[in-house]
Amino acid sequence: MVWGHGPEGSQACFVDQHGSCRLWRLPLQQQVLGPQRLWRCQGGQSSCHDSCHQLRLSYLLEECPLWFRGILAASIQASVPRSRSPPEPGAWQAVTSRSTFKQNQGDAGLCQVEIKMSALLLVHLRSARRLCELCCANRGTFIKVGQHLGALDYLLPEEYTSTLKVLHSQAPQSSVQEVRQVIREDLGKEIHDLFMSFDDTPLGAASLAQVHKAVLHDGRTVAVKVQHPKVQAQSSKDILLMEVLVLAVKQLFPEFEFMWLVDEAKKNLPLELDFLNEGRNAEKVAQMLKHFDFLKVPKIYWELSTKRVLLMEFVDGGQVNDRDYMERNKIDVNEISRHLGKMYSEMIFVSGFVHCDPHPGNVLVRKCPGTGKVEIVLLDHGLYQVLTEEFRLDYCHLWQSLIWTDMKSVKKYSQRLGAGDLYPLFTCMLTARSWDSVNRGIGQTPVTATEDSEIRNNAANYLPQISHLLNLVPRQMLLIFKTNDLLRGIEAALGTRASATSFLNMSRCCIKALAAHKKKNTHSFFRRTQISFSEAFNLWQINLHEFVLRVKGLRLASWVLALLCWLFPAPH
Repeated sequence: MVWGHGPEGSQACFVDQHGSCRLWRLPLQQQVLGPQRLWRCQGGQSSCHDSCHQLRLSYLLEECPLWFRGILAASIQASVPRSRSPPEPGAWQAVTSRSTFKQNQGDAGLCQVEIKMSALLLVHLRSARRLCELCCANRGTFIKVGQHLGALDYLLPEEYTSTLKVLHSQAPQSSVQEVRQVIREDLGKEIHDLFMSFDDTPLGAASLAQVHKAVLHDGRTVAVKVQHPKVQAQSSKDILLMEVLVLAVKQLFPEFEFMWLVDEAKKNLPLELDFLNEGRNAEKVAQMLKHFDFLKVPKIYWELSTKRVLLMEFVDGGQVNDRDYMERNKIDVNEISRHLGKMYSEMIFVSGFVHCDPHPGNVLVRKCPGTGKVEIVLLDHGLYQVLTEEFRLDYCHLWQSLIWTDMKSVKKYSQRLGAGDLYPLFTCMLTARSWDSVNRGIGQTPVTATEDSEIRNNAANYLPQISHLLNLVPRQMLLIFKTNDLLRGIEAALGTRASATSFLNMSRCCIKALAAHKKKNTHSFFRRTQISFSEAFNLWQINLHEFVLRVKGLRLASWVLALLCWLFPAPH
């Protein structure tokens, strides 16, 4: 049955299971979803009756098999304009009536249903819910895949990302008894012997573990990360199942090559399941980026840490994509985006030691209680990629070429990184920009809604080529792609994607990395001095360019303010 709003929001056209229409009065609690989520009409009572045939058609469409709706949706996808507005908080996402009625000027009593849009969104939502249920039922590796998909706001339909975002911090939990058992087995003591207090309700649950807040007997507040008890044994089965599925897909569709996915899981999952390795990574990155005063990496307490239990300093904050939290705490989203760009540019281009799981549940923001300064809290250090020097330098050259629109060098370094003749597709995947934007200069042309739509609509058409390309590039590039995807998802959520400042920060890091490499390979004092002067000059050019951009921004703001004052003069 389908509910619909009447003229004053109190009456509704009701379609029962037999397709019969009646006029009903909506109870107050049934109206909370609002007009954007319910069938709307703008005529009187008669218009509800006149449009019953359209509601019946929508109901019959909902009752069709999923495969039929999929065929219908696929056939109309290219011709339907999409709305990217986020769902209202608390709205029941399974409501299928996102379509609206438009009043016909020739006949105010008739309303037109956008059946095409409804069909497409219905298929997306149903598929997303089933995918989320699949991930939660199988846990472990499947939840990690779901977390990655849930962060691709700029690429996937909203129905997928909004449904799968729950996996970032609210994945299925282990019971209190299971948590106590893991702690008892690994630390040899009961919880009450180790902690003065221990919250049974986890702060968050993810694919491999969940985190509880506790207080030690000496008064220190800590976060206790406890691995799900069955994940060690289940992980090998998950990888085997993935391998079988990939081989089955290859038999059905020979052009799709996804065996690299299984190879990466085999290599990375054992590292993520070793919490002692995670603790070492946390200390290494904290030391490596200690010059960033905005970065906070929780301290590890080694005396109470094992392969399945990790004890660390408790640090509170909001998720990096939570704009409401930032507004409440007066945190500037642009500042957060700049800090995030600096941090990851330093990791990728300068250090070659990259945190590869920056989904929103692993990156928190807060104001430091002592100083009031904004901090980024980096969590979950289980998965890092160590870049070889050759790869890192080629990657630096490639990004320099992309930022300064040197297309000859873009081709050269893309091919050095294994892209071959697919280098245009490679650069589009790397930047999440269209080939036209890459040719015009990604630092010069902002991302538009049209370009975003073009990328989303065309991604499925190039799946065979993307699959082939992922088999060509070095294995290091796969985790870099994942990291770029997650970071762009955060920028899309904050509304700061592809800003000029982020590209300038990347360019600074590239210049520093390339200059350091040249100095390392020369023994001539004169040559080292020459490299240092060249580095300083290039950095000065970037600072000057950034200053000009800021002046232009201030000038534009002053012009807009002057125009508003002229259009709306203050009353005397």
